[in-house]
Amino acid sequence: MYKFAKTPSWLYLFKPPSEKSPAARYKKMRMNMVVITSIVTVLPLFFMFVVNSWQYYKSSKNESLASLQVLEDKTRHSIELFLEERLSTIRFISSAYSYEELEDPQKILRIFSVLRTELGGFIDIGLINDTGTMISYAGPYTLLGKDYGQQPSFQKAILKGQYISDVFMGYRAFPHIVLATHHINENGKGWIIRATIDTSSIDEIVRSMGLDSRSDAFLVNSDGIIQTKSLSHGKILEKCTINLPQSTDKTQTIEGVSSSGEDSIVAFTRVKNTDFTLVTVVPRKSLYKEWHSLKVDMLIVFLVSAFLIVITIFKISKILIHQVQVADSKRESAFRELQHSQKLSSIGRLAAGVAHEINNPLAIINEKAGLMGDLMEFEPEFKNKTKFMDLTSAITKSVERCRSITHRLLGFAKRIDVKIELLDINEVIKEVIGFVERETLYRKIDLQLELKQPIHLISSDHGQLQQVFLNILTNAINAVTDHGVISIETRSEEDGGASITIKDNGCGMNAETQKRIFDPFFSTKKELGTGLGLSITYGIIKKLGGEISVESKENEGSAFTIILPKEPLITEEEQ
Repeated sequence: MYKFAKTPSWLYLFKPPSEKSPAARYKKMRMNMVVITSIVTVLPLFFMFVVNSWQYYKSSKNESLASLQVLEDKTRHSIELFLEERLSTIRFISSAYSYEELEDPQKILRIFSVLRTELGGFIDIGLINDTGTMISYAGPYTLLGKDYGQQPSFQKAILKGQYISDVFMGYRAFPHIVLATHHINENGKGWIIRATIDTSSIDEIVRSMGLDSRSDAFLVNSDGIIQTKSLSHGKILEKCTINLPQSTDKTQTIEGVSSSGEDSIVAFTRVKNTDFTLVTVVPRKSLYKEWHSLKVDMLIVFLVSAFLIVITIFKISKILIHQVQVADSKRESAFRELQHSQKLSSIGRLAAGVAHEINNPLAIINEKAGLMGDLMEFEPEFKNKTKFMDLTSAITKSVERCRSITHRLLGFAKRIDVKIELLDINEVIKEVIGFVERETLYRKIDLQLELKQPIHLISSDHGQLQQVFLNILTNAINAVTDHGVISIETRSEEDGGASITIKDNGCGMNAETQKRIFDPFFSTKKELGTGLGLSITYGIIKKLGGEISVESKENEGSAFTIILPKEPLITEEEQ
């Protein structure tokens, strides 16, 4: 035996709706359609947005880091060039001038004047002999005769031939660096040219990097002491707030947090022939601002696209669900019509049998009643003759009424032949009005005619249409009160047919009565009606290929509309 697998719980959301209310069923169907279609269409778009964002992020990150490294290298090179240019100038002075010339105060002053004018940044310059004593000096301070023999500038210049110091305050009480070169002439005599440079010139080089107000760049020495001005990472000669790894000649980048707490990218590289490291701190948002701008644009495009997709799905689902509703309504209407036709067919066959069986006893009753009347007619001394004659007359009238009913039942059961002929529907209406004219005049009913002239001639059954109009008109007369209004309107249809509307301002019907108005033996007149009139009317109209409908409101009236085709849908066999 086969066993069906249990439905996964996650599929319950998409199960066919089981609510009894059609509105709730269609609402849930529409919701499922909108949700599923939106997921299927928007999800790939979302994945594409994420993948593209990630690709653009990596590309933008690589480009931004490459640009930062290039800027770092250029600035470092400018600083190296600045220091080397001044160091070479001092080295040239040591080689071009003899010790005796540099010892001359006028000569050293003239050299200092040229350096300040042509290169700038020099604070002072002096000549130190091989014992470390300042022999000659040009500058704003009184340093002549000062002993530099134990200072690093003298020791390292003697050892390496040249020296660039860290930034320090010294006697000058402002940040500066010392450049020193050692020279030995052909006689073996040595001396040192010592010059100091203002660090503001190096600050200008750093500021020329063109960073935004949230970024920072400065120099630190190998101990992490800040050498030039910094915007937010400490003052000159203070410990830098960023812990840097060992710097190299190649620019490196690391990710860190700035003093303001922002996620930042730190680029750093060592300045050649010095103890300096150039540090550049750029906030991540500033460095990746192009990617952030692109991400926002992509997000806007994604959201707008998703919104348009959902709106389109919402509108399309509304149209589709409406079409499904219309199709379901037509299917249900056709199903009800089929049920009604089957019911009429069954009752028709039953009615035909009943009418056939009743007609025979009725004929006997009628004959016996007539015979009784004849016998009483020829018997002058018959006791209570008048009373019996009235009784036999009543029997005969009842038999006639029963015959009328059986005649209608046979008509309902299609036992009466159909005769198709070309008809002017207006003339048929006028003939039927003649049947009820006396009653309308008696009750002073306003009978209004709006007959289309000329109207299409149609092929149909004259007698059965008379019966149809008479049934509806009789019901209208019964529905209105005295002085009521009944209107009859005829129109030509575009397909060559004709339509008739019989409207009254009578008692009207409720919704439940309207649903059963064409059912056999359904009557609102209780024992005064057979309940077959409108059923037979419905059957005749359908047999002639027409349509009949009713609109009614309680206490406002009813309107029956009949649409007849140009040619009836009846085969020769049916006729």
